[in-house]
Amino acid sequence: MGTEAAAWDAREPPEPVPYSPMREFVYQALATSALALGTWYLHWRWTQSLNRDALWIALPLVVAETLAFFGSLLFFLSIWRTHDPEPQPPPRTRRDIATLVPGEDRPLIVDVFFATYNEDVELVRLSLRDAKAMTYPHPIDIRIHALDDGRRPEMRAVADQEGVHYLTRTTNVGFKAGNLRNALEHSQGDVIVICDADTRPFPALLEQTLGYFRDHDVAWVQTPQWFYDLDPGVSLPDWLAKRAKLGRLGRLVGRGLETVLGPIRVGADLFGNDPQMFYDVIQRRRNWCNAAFCCGAASLHRREAVMEAALRAYADEVDGAVRPFADDVHDPELKSDFEAALTSEAARDIEFTPYKFHVSEDIYTSIVLHSDQSRHWKSVYHPQALSRMLSPQDLLALTIQRFKYAGGTLDIFWNDNPLRRPGLSSWQKLMYGTTIYSYFAPLWAVVFLLSPIVYCFTGIAPVAAYDSAFLTHLVPFLVFNRLAFAAGTWGVNTYRGEQYYLAFFWLNLRAIAHVLRRKPIRFHVTPKTRQAGTFLSLVRPQLVLIALTMAGLAYSGTLLVTGVRSNVTGFLTNLLWSLNNVLLLSVIVVAALRKPTAEGA
Repeated sequence: MGTEAAAWDAREPPEPVPYSPMREFVYQALATSALALGTWYLHWRWTQSLNRDALWIALPLVVAETLAFFGSLLFFLSIWRTHDPEPQPPPRTRRDIATLVPGEDRPLIVDVFFATYNEDVELVRLSLRDAKAMTYPHPIDIRIHALDDGRRPEMRAVADQEGVHYLTRTTNVGFKAGNLRNALEHSQGDVIVICDADTRPFPALLEQTLGYFRDHDVAWVQTPQWFYDLDPGVSLPDWLAKRAKLGRLGRLVGRGLETVLGPIRVGADLFGNDPQMFYDVIQRRRNWCNAAFCCGAASLHRREAVMEAALRAYADEVDGAVRPFADDVHDPELKSDFEAALTSEAARDIEFTPYKFHVSEDIYTSIVLHSDQSRHWKSVYHPQALSRMLSPQDLLALTIQRFKYAGGTLDIFWNDNPLRRPGLSSWQKLMYGTTIYSYFAPLWAVVFLLSPIVYCFTGIAPVAAYDSAFLTHLVPFLVFNRLAFAAGTWGVNTYRGEQYYLAFFWLNLRAIAHVLRRKPIRFHVTPKTRQAGTFLSLVRPQLVLIALTMAGLAYSGTLLVTGVRSNVTGFLTNLLWSLNNVLLLSVIVVAALRKPTAEGA
């Protein structure tokens, strides 16, 4: 795997989409229009268009539309404006970033943590070497650590060969967060750089980011995660000529289409791993209200912030464990002794966790620091990619990763809801709430998937009529909603992400059920190498829905042709709806069938 990773080294990350005040104004105008038209449409749906003879299907659909519209509202607000941070000169010494430096000043100490468990040690070697190649314009003490929760002799050997520190522990308690806590106990850096085993820093990582810590309230800086191994796909002319076996004619047609539409790559990023939509649009638009959250790898943390927030949370947890018992004791002297004894006992039983022991320790850390009412810590999202990483290589790895994201976020919502946390601003709550809300989308996505199937097989419509009034209210909203989305995400390829947003409905439903049943979300390391075979067992629900949708269309079309049904508008509406559903779902089926090639691609 290390050799394969090195083969992609020549690839360069894309630049952030240039900021344009005019484009932002156009987006805001279109989004406002879309929200106004959506409100008008939903008012009409609730008051005039319900099929009252079939409320069993009419009500679920209009509720689903309302919930989806609320999701659009949250999304449009969450990307409302862009504010990139002003670059700051790299700090010369510790005094430049610390509020108080007792004694003689000194160069900055930076700890670079590479958390690893079972990854190919040669892959980790590449990461360690790139970290050693980082540059800085002033004297600095960079300490690189391999944090091996696998306790592997071969990993220790690689660390020794590369001249970096090797750290391990006797247990894996707390998983990655526990690994990071152990590293904090054995290091002294003023700033900590968090890396996964496959995170390969660029030389300028520290030079371009440490300056933000000149602001003493900045707790962490997040940089984009860039996957440099994404499948580039095949150009449309080549695909038509070779894969579709159309020869010269296919190549000519492909070139013609690309002349009009621009470059088209068939099969590019089949697994929907490109994170540019998340980083360049969502994270970047949260800078202005101090709501960009930590995503683990490729982030830098002020040790003081992490430790101070953890100590305060630890003290609050100990106090919360003691107070209910101590409050029942009324004798002052006895209460004091009793409280001291209980505090000592509770302090031994409660884990001190600089990084929360949680499968989503990164976003949890963000919430804790953002809500710290004593310090009001700030976050910074730096828009340029300053490292490279490997993406999930098959549907199994992607499923493990996405289930961890969904389950972890929903578990935080269920057990420590940030919307109820004091200390967060209204905008911060909206941003965290938008992220959480997006994982509930399968609850209404299921209705959108089933409704056209119900209509095709039964002829029962959820609306009073598929008539001109229906189209007059629906079409303007859909058009402006699409235009607003295009303007808000300008320059970023979003379609693959849209496909997986719907296609992963079953996985996210499982995550919701998992959390509701209070089952712990396990931390599984995302595999870095492609597994052999296909994964159709992972997409059975999607296959069933695709089959039902196509069968329903065939059945409904037959009834229309034979004159049993006569509602052409209803059929065409559900035909377009069904084909869109199938197109969105199909990506995950194709991904399940993807086999590694002889070259390992």
